[in-house]
Amino acid sequence: MKQLLAIKKENADLEKQVNKLNKLLSIKNSVKLALLFIFFGHSYNVNAQDRLSFEEGKPYILKKVTVTGKVTYNEQTIVTFAGLEKGQKITVPGEEISNSIKKLWRLGLYNDVNFYVDNIEGDSISLNLHLTELPKLKEVKIVGVKKGAVESLIKDNSLTPEKIVNENLLTTTKYYIENKYKKEGYFNTKVHITTVEDTSTINHVNMLVNVDKGKKVRIKKIIIEGNSQLTDAKVRNAMKNTKQKGFFRKGILNVFKSSKYIKEKYKEDLASVVDKYKENGFRDARVKYDTVNYNKEKNNVTIKLNIEEGNKYYFGNIDFLGNTVYTDQVLSRVLGIQKGDTYNGILLQKRIADQSKPDGNDLTNLYQNNGYLFSNINPVEIRTANDTIDMEIRIVEGPLAYFNKISVVGNDKTNDKVIYRELRTKPGDVYSKETLVRTIRELGQLGFFDPEAIKPDFENVDPAAGTVDIKYNLVEKGASQIELQGGYGGGGFIGTLGLSFNNFALSNIFKKDSYKPLPMGDGQKLALRLQASTYFQTYSFSFSEPWFGGKKPVQFSGSLSYSKQFSNNFATGRVDKTKSFNIFTASIGLAKRLKVPDDFFVLSQAISYQHYDLKNYNVGLFTFGNGNSRNLSYTVGLSRNNKGLNPIFPTYGSEFSLTGKFTLPYSLFNGVDYANLKNEEAYKRKYTSTLGIYPIENDNGYTAQEGDYIAFGTNSNGQTGYYAVDSYDKADADISKVDQKKFNWLEYYKIKFKAEWFTPIYEKLTLRTLGEFGFMGAYNQARGLVPFERFYLGGDGMANYSMDGRETIQLRGYPNNSLTPVNSNGEQIGATIYNKFTLELRYPITLKQAASIYALTFLEGGTAYPDFKKYNPFNLQRSAGVGLRVFMPAFGLLGIDFGHGFDAIPGTNVKNGWETHFIIGQQF
Repeated sequence: MKQLLAIKKENADLEKQVNKLNKLLSIKNSVKLALLFIFFGHSYNVNAQDRLSFEEGKPYILKKVTVTGKVTYNEQTIVTFAGLEKGQKITVPGEEISNSIKKLWRLGLYNDVNFYVDNIEGDSISLNLHLTELPKLKEVKIVGVKKGAVESLIKDNSLTPEKIVNENLLTTTKYYIENKYKKEGYFNTKVHITTVEDTSTINHVNMLVNVDKGKKVRIKKIIIEGNSQLTDAKVRNAMKNTKQKGFFRKGILNVFKSSKYIKEKYKEDLASVVDKYKENGFRDARVKYDTVNYNKEKNNVTIKLNIEEGNKYYFGNIDFLGNTVYTDQVLSRVLGIQKGDTYNGILLQKRIADQSKPDGNDLTNLYQNNGYLFSNINPVEIRTANDTIDMEIRIVEGPLAYFNKISVVGNDKTNDKVIYRELRTKPGDVYSKETLVRTIRELGQLGFFDPEAIKPDFENVDPAAGTVDIKYNLVEKGASQIELQGGYGGGGFIGTLGLSFNNFALSNIFKKDSYKPLPMGDGQKLALRLQASTYFQTYSFSFSEPWFGGKKPVQFSGSLSYSKQFSNNFATGRVDKTKSFNIFTASIGLAKRLKVPDDFFVLSQAISYQHYDLKNYNVGLFTFGNGNSRNLSYTVGLSRNNKGLNPIFPTYGSEFSLTGKFTLPYSLFNGVDYANLKNEEAYKRKYTSTLGIYPIENDNGYTAQEGDYIAFGTNSNGQTGYYAVDSYDKADADISKVDQKKFNWLEYYKIKFKAEWFTPIYEKLTLRTLGEFGFMGAYNQARGLVPFERFYLGGDGMANYSMDGRETIQLRGYPNNSLTPVNSNGEQIGATIYNKFTLELRYPITLKQAASIYALTFLEGGTAYPDFKKYNPFNLQRSAGVGLRVFMPAFGLLGIDFGHGFDAIPGTNVKNGWETHFIIGQQF
């Protein structure tokens, strides 16, 4: 057996003793043992000194290190990791060997490390390093859970191929899986992990994870004792995540409340019970003891709480100490608690500092929003008399703080200027928490970064200097989207290709190196879209610059689009290309962020032009099949948007918008008498059909002129033809020609209002409340309302193409456009007035960068009418349902809704029932 210099490092004590020769030296046989003693004895005699102990070691020159054992790494690589070099002077035993063992052990690759002496020649020594590598993971198999959960468990525990398999990995994996399912109510989860050597690969093992979740442990009953001030039901309701089993709770069907027993949630709910008492004045309330009895046979638990309620208290005098910046009256108004109010410790703490709302209206934010970062506010009970508690709010204001260095990290694609122009925190400005929170919102609203990962770090906080550095940590996410879809609808195949580059850089368009695949990083938006089928084609292009001119937040936008529609018989699938309808659209707009009333307001303005060209397109869409219409309009809008924080899933804030769209009042200056236009068209039609064929005079020698009523007859000279007469039964006017003249230039105005609120209900559970209204009117009642630009209500709110400038309004639970008014022939004519209301409850499944997913349930109601006279805002078509939304940066928003229409579609008398809606790129 070779000479053992150091053995496996099993604990710290062995590391400290690696140079003790009596524990590290072994001799191959008795001959080598004798020779070694002669060698060391000779050295001691030459020195003519006291015998040296073996622990002192002897210096050598390292000649060679041979690596043996179960290893896969290159020998020289291992020796280098060990920190040994050929020709190195080492002491045997000594620190060099000890340090090498430590280095190798710290790599976490080995479970056995030994040094042996191979050979000693004079002052040279050859060593043998014997290693046993830990096995690596080849494959892992998890049984006992659903197939969909396997991938998640592998990812969460990093059970990837080539992962080093050690006791720590096995232990942490076991505990992670057990705790994961215990948190889901599987209280008896057991996990057993085994490893088997893989014979096809050197030093690899396969892992088998056997998960026995058992059954969920339910809560049979929650027994409350000791309570007299709060009922059992109120105490149980305070326990948000711990509910007893039962179909009814407080007389309400208890379907959506879980009765799973989860230990961690139960402990949190015990604190919630105490908080509930504190909210009602019982400051000294406590849970004296609690028991959880597990019934193994029935797999349920019975919980018993014994509560000591104590006395009910009220607020007495509330005094403020240490305040110089704000008066007592200002602080008292923000605190919002008066003498005589029921004592509420939870409310008091929220009014001092509401941890659940970073922008809450509390005393701490009052100070921190105005520069007092180092302020400290503490409520202290100074006297308790009977049932009254006197309070002092002790304030240490501290010095004013200023932003010093502001930095941003993590923006790999987005240029610095795009980020820094959105920062509200400027170096040298007085510190403001409100400004900091607003900056985080603005960065999240850009859409270039993961809003859930935006994190401001406070650095170099210096109360003496009154300065603080802020570093914003950002995580880039994909800003570009691709829309590629195909489907069968409207009697033919419809294909769509859309490209949206939401972080485009026009300034780099001539720089070859910036094409990855397009120049990116300046925050501009470029979108291209092509949609086509056998009977229509649509091409569109749009561009926007959010900081037009580079100095102020003024957004410039421009767009071009062209659509071509052919007549299509949906029953036969035949397309008639001799009948077409073409639309060309161009628009430019500017949107400016305002400072008054506040800088959440935006004023937007746009000018757009549409040219409609109909060629033999007599399909009922309009009253004329040949001709042109033009639409030159000006749109102005005022909006306020303070939704936060995540634009995909906002949890608070609101958005309001009021928009007006106006054309020129042509009828005021074009000289056309629209009231008599139908009559004029009637005689013109009859006269035009004969003029040039019989241009003769009547009996009075009068020659027929354009505009005269004429009739067939014979004069005194026997001439036969058409004659001008004083009266005649006019023929019906050609409505197509009347409308062609009437709608040559469109004349109308549209007013739209939309209000949307987001209210947090519980944790991430959010209520979205929406109300919207639209109205379209005419300047000249004789000219009437145009058949363009109308509202079409019902369905998913998506339009494959817009032939007449129509606006599609979502109302789930009904077929697309089905709630739109129709004429006497059953043809949809669009609405000129509508209103709609929505309540939508949302809950996020995941808000990670790769995908944001949330579930929703909704109630909706809306109505649409052809004119204001028939308008009844309360006669709603109602619906309810559930849905799911998935937002992926590369593909945008995808979703599905299942809606149930409770009312009949106009023209029918049976409620509509269930409808399925697929959402692509729709509103969030």
